[in-house]
Amino acid sequence: MRMLGNSRAQTALLVLLFTFALVSTLLAGAPAAKKETTALPVVQASDTDTLRVQGEQRFRANCGRCHAAPQKFPSRMMATVLRHMRVRATITAEDRRLILLYMTQ
Repeated sequence: MRMLGNSRAQTALLVLLFTFALVSTLLAGAPAAKKETTALPVVQASDTDTLRVQGEQRFRANCGRCHAAPQKFPSRMMATVLRHMRVRATITAEDRRLILLYMTQ
């Protein structure tokens, strides 16, 4: 009977070690979460017009298919909307940045 109790302890220990190894492997392979910045880039006044035009072009190409011309909303609200639409409409990070600049200027 002693062997039966020892076998259960060994099995429990093996299951515990296997679980620990599996969780460690999964956590080690998980990519670190990246937080997107919502701050607008600092640009010169002469560049602002060029970037705004590019943002408008990208809005029309990416967003204009489903949405009318944008209303002016606070930049935090627009950043949140664009973050969600970036996932849904597969907008690139550069497009998102330019569209945000266009919609908040």
